[in-house]
Amino acid sequence: MRQAGRYLPEYRATRARAGDFMTLCSTPDLACEVTLQPIDRYALDAAIIFSDILTIPHAMGLGLSFAEGEGPRFAKPVRNRADIDALGIPDPLDDLGYVMAALKVTRRELNGRVPLIGFAGSPWTLATYMIEGRGGTDLRTAKALLVEDTHAAHKLLSLLADATVQYLRAQRAAGAQALMIFDTWGGVLTPAMYREFSLRHMASIVAGLKEDAEQDVPIILFTKGGASWLEDMAATGCAGLGLDWSADIGNARARVGEQVALQGNFDPALLYASPDSIRTEVGRILADYGNGPGHVFNLGHGITPGVDPAHAGVLIDAVHELSLPYHQN
Repeated sequence: MRQAGRYLPEYRATRARAGDFMTLCSTPDLACEVTLQPIDRYALDAAIIFSDILTIPHAMGLGLSFAEGEGPRFAKPVRNRADIDALGIPDPLDDLGYVMAALKVTRRELNGRVPLIGFAGSPWTLATYMIEGRGGTDLRTAKALLVEDTHAAHKLLSLLADATVQYLRAQRAAGAQALMIFDTWGGVLTPAMYREFSLRHMASIVAGLKEDAEQDVPIILFTKGGASWLEDMAATGCAGLGLDWSADIGNARARVGEQVALQGNFDPALLYASPDSIRTEVGRILADYGNGPGHVFNLGHGITPGVDPAHAGVLIDAVHELSLPYHQN
């Protein structure tokens, strides 16, 4: 989760050289450089391409910008049917070609060292930013749209799902060896609304990606706060589920572990604890999952800027060391 970022001094140096966040994302050589920085520093088992979940709405012409300390903002929020009707699906090879170029150059530079993961935001999560116009809100406008104009909401979400299928197919063709869908805001919905407005559209993305069996790659779904819906998520046909730190991984394995791999779920806030405490928590999570395959150890959400890079190294080394006894079936 967020392998590259402000906790790494080398990332901050590249970010300063780029000048702004979107230039960093949209310059393939710089995106490759940032993707490789944690791989060069740590004994990680996979890389995830450096990009942002908001690339699709940005390509729709909504005027995305990032203010330091404030997060993303859209100059033209989507608030009504007319706004939704005006949207089109971006061409992934044209409007989003910089992401594909970054994937290609990164695959070349990795040269088989580790697999490369591509990703996108879930339709509901993208819609929240597009409707609210920025992050960090209570999502009152987005939630109101779901109940006040359900038809318009589904039109927007279906459009985003179709765009995401095309985007992730292009990522796969450009070299992504696994694909992850980040549903950051699914957990704020009621159970009924989650199934209708978030999971339904993620399921359509999984189905769309699996239509081409010759290019099948693993698909991982992550809903922050989604532990209540693991069975429904697994039923989409995805290969893995991401878990945040609020989920019990042993319980999750008992519920869905025969259907999917589980990715998670160390609380990133505990990276501020002592090295001994970090190792203890790694051991607890490994023991909770137990023996056998299907556990992709990961953070339960993104690593935060104030983390000491050495503490991230402690976690990674502890996973490699302490997981050895659990590799047996």
